Amino acid sequence: MNPQAVLNQAIAFHQTGNLADAERLYLELMTAAPREAAAPHLLGVVRAQQGRSSEALELIGKALEIRPDAPEMLSNYGNVLKTQGRFAEALASYERALAVKPDYVAAIAKRGQVLRDLGRLDDALSATEKALTLSPNHAEALSGRGVILSDLGRFDQALASYDRALAVARDFPDVWNNRALTLKDMKRLVEALASVERALALHPGFAEAHNNRGVILFELRRMGEALASYGQALDLRPDYAEALNNRAVALWSLKRFAESLADCDAALIVRPGFADALYNRGNALLETGKPQDALENYEAALAADPDHPNALSGLANAAMTIGDWARTARLAPVLKADVLAGKSVIQPFVLMGYWDDNELQLRCSQNYVRQTGPGRQPPMWKGEKYSHDKIRVAYLSADFHQHVTAALTVEMFERHDRERFEIFAVSFGPEDGSAMRQRLIGAFDRFHDARLQTDREVANLLKQWEIDIAVDLGGHTSGARPWVLAHRPAPVQVKYMGYPGTSGSGFIDAIIADRTVVPPDQDQFFSEKIAALPDTLWVTDTRTEILPAPTRAEAGLPESGFVFCCFNHNWKITAPLFDIWMRLLSQVDGSVLWLLQGNDAIRANLRREAEARGIDPGRLTFAARTTPELHLARQQLADLFLDTLPYNAHTTASDALWAGLPLVTTPGNSFPARVAASILKAANLPELIADDLARYEALALELARNPARLADIRQQLAARRVSAPLFDTARFTRNLEAAYAALLAGA
Repeated sequence: MNPQAVLNQAIAFHQTGNLADAERLYLELMTAAPREAAAPHLLGVVRAQQGRSSEALELIGKALEIRPDAPEMLSNYGNVLKTQGRFAEALASYERALAVKPDYVAAIAKRGQVLRDLGRLDDALSATEKALTLSPNHAEALSGRGVILSDLGRFDQALASYDRALAVARDFPDVWNNRALTLKDMKRLVEALASVERALALHPGFAEAHNNRGVILFELRRMGEALASYGQALDLRPDYAEALNNRAVALWSLKRFAESLADCDAALIVRPGFADALYNRGNALLETGKPQDALENYEAALAADPDHPNALSGLANAAMTIGDWARTARLAPVLKADVLAGKSVIQPFVLMGYWDDNELQLRCSQNYVRQTGPGRQPPMWKGEKYSHDKIRVAYLSADFHQHVTAALTVEMFERHDRERFEIFAVSFGPEDGSAMRQRLIGAFDRFHDARLQTDREVANLLKQWEIDIAVDLGGHTSGARPWVLAHRPAPVQVKYMGYPGTSGSGFIDAIIADRTVVPPDQDQFFSEKIAALPDTLWVTDTRTEILPAPTRAEAGLPESGFVFCCFNHNWKITAPLFDIWMRLLSQVDGSVLWLLQGNDAIRANLRREAEARGIDPGRLTFAARTTPELHLARQQLADLFLDTLPYNAHTTASDALWAGLPLVTTPGNSFPARVAASILKAANLPELIADDLARYEALALELARNPARLADIRQQLAARRVSAPLFDTARFTRNLEAAYAALLAGA
């Protein structure tokens, strides 16, 4: 055997993609010349290309034992460490290579890439510029420079860098792949897909490009194809942690939570401490009813990466979900500081459970739009004046099925004046086969299922329909698609109902509210104009029938005794309110507190907190999940609904009043903290609104001890169901239509 000739042949096989024959010859050389470093080094490169990174490290490590100062081997060792997410070790390996060969351009370029992975973008750009100073036409350095510029938001410069790379290496698949990611970030998704597919045409076995194709297809809402692309990436590299994690995200979005969890677990086997996988594992656990486990995963994600963009918000949400008040007290100032610094991606809806502050909420929403939105998009509507016989209003929602938002608004849709308005629905949520879904379809002049369309495609559709007023019913809530309106498809764009706060965007013109939820001195903390309705922002479905109440025994209540209740989600319960509730129980003999069942952890925590305040935990009764109709019926058994703060009863308040159950509230400062007060005013029951928590407690106690007054309030409530503005949906709809017409006239 001529070892050099065999090595040359092996390298030739390797360079043409014939990995099997290259591997065979490298193995022969390792047997024939065990003290030569080239064969184990290059076989390690083959193993890396095959996705067998642990074997690759072992082989290249063996080569480095023979030649510890070989710069190419040190650089390739760094490459494998980088694929495993071991970025600090990879950086050290590149720096060892450069200590031996300071002008090694490939290692300088790779060092720039790993500095980017470590979040050191300025250092990364400097390293890449150094590589280009030494070799101005180095395609990999030009491509890497484009990636870093893209991370810095300098997209046009990034594309120019890719163009320079393609001018010198038109068939370099890495450039097409990286260019695709920048185009994706620019929301030019069709071009991004074409670019990544060009990379795959040049290199069909390019696992990273298959993964990135999946990411782009996911954003294009082509979920089946996205999953297939992730599968192809994993066929090529079974230990590809990023592809496992990305597939987990896609599966989560399809509500395939068990499969999502399995992919997160697989990613963490490959890469322990992978913060993104820990975060996504937390999301899957939260959806499968394991909030305590979810919390632990969010904490682990933050331990692995203290600057993780989403884990703090996940942790804050999980802590509320299980009622861990000691933890929420610690998290509240952290969240506020983070929002003020504009650091993490804090879900605005989560912040509402922590802070009663419209100004902070505005900052949080502005951050969220900046961090997760599509950026400034060219407006589709360019000032055209439509000459329609009727005003065209499109409602956009993920909740057009059996959902509380649908239950509240369906009668309003039915009551729109068809002589003046043409009403469209754009649905982003599931077809659940429910009677509510069918009723909704019948309530609109046109009902469109847009689940599989991109935001841009939906915006194009609204423009084609010549919609006058587009109404987002979701805001920053799960499943909502607020970025559709970032494309400005309509002359007037409005936010209403589903999300009780400002969008923080520059593309929503008005928010439907009233002067109870948004007093005039709070207007400055909304990015939208306040379209204040005269009675209330709240709408109800008065066509909902109330079934006969079950017996107390059937509802799990004692046969006698006063029943305080709160059917808000249990995460809304805070320690100061719970203190008041426990004092009420202690002062009203035989009374109980009736709550929603919630999750196991929060029930245990609430019972423990009751006992710590000297109250028998058995006096907390938890209502099991049931149908909306039966839930409404059983509310007739309660005596008094106790509201929460800083996030009030909203739907639960109007439901309680419709069922004849009085509610006591105290308004806070922010939008979600003032909705129950608006509802009570519209029910003509302002006497149930307390000025502060002390008066709230006193009022609740007085009503519990004064059966005659409480009975009188119940009688008033029953009598006013036919006359109060809260239950006059026809009147509400005319008020809303007047607001729409005024907004359109001012457009």
